[in-house]
Amino acid sequence: MKTLKIYSRIIVGVCATAMVFSLFVSVWQIQLEAPQYPEGLKMEIWSHKIAGDIDKINGLNHYIGMAQIKEQNFPEFKVMPWLIIAMVVLGLLTAASGKRFMLWINASYLVFCGIWGVWDFWRWEYHYGHNLNPHAAIIIPGMAYDPPLFGWKQMLNFTAGSFPDIGGWLIIGPSIVIVGVLIFEQVRKHKNKEQKTQQRETQLHHAKQSNAAA
Repeated sequence: MKTLKIYSRIIVGVCATAMVFSLFVSVWQIQLEAPQYPEGLKMEIWSHKIAGDIDKINGLNHYIGMAQIKEQNFPEFKVMPWLIIAMVVLGLLTAASGKRFMLWINASYLVFCGIWGVWDFWRWEYHYGHNLNPHAAIIIPGMAYDPPLFGWKQMLNFTAGSFPDIGGWLIIGPSIVIVGVLIFEQVRKHKNKEQKTQQRETQLHHAKQSNAAA
C-alpha cells in the first residue's frame, strides 16, 4: 500500500506547520556564566541573524585572541531560512499527497539537514575556539575556547553552555516525529505484506485440501 494513513498525514502536516514558527524565534543559544557576570551572557542564533550580548562577548573574546563574531561572517544565514522553508513545503506536500515516497523524501531531507547542521555548527565552534591571535593579551599554551556542541563546558573561569532554543525545538521535535511516522508506516507496510502472504498460504492450503477431498 503506497498511501499513508490519514492520521499520519495529519501529523506530518501539523509538524510542518509548526516548523514555520522557527523562522521568527531563536534557534540555538550559547550561554556564558562567570562570577563577574552573575546574570550571565547569552548569544542567540536565529535562522537569519545573531542576537543577544554579542558586544560583551566580543569584548571578552578580544582578550583571548578570538575573532569577532559578526553576522556577515556567516553565509549560513542566507541559506538557513530557505532550508527551513523547504522543510515546511516538503511536509505539507507529503501531507497533501499522502504518498509514501514523499514521506521518504521528507524524512531523508530532515536527516540530511540535521547532520549538516551539527557538522557546520561544530566546524564554526572549532574555528573560533582554535584560531586564536598569537598576540592576544591573554595566552594560555594549549588552551582552546570552543564551546560545547551540546551541554556545559568549563573554560577558565567561565562555564559555557550550548542548547537548542525555542526555534531549535520547533525543528528538532517535528523532525523526530516525522521520522517516527516513516518508521511506523514502514512497519505497517511490512505487517500488511505478512498478512497478505499468510492469507495466500491459507487459501492455497484450503485449495489443496479441497482438491484432495474431491
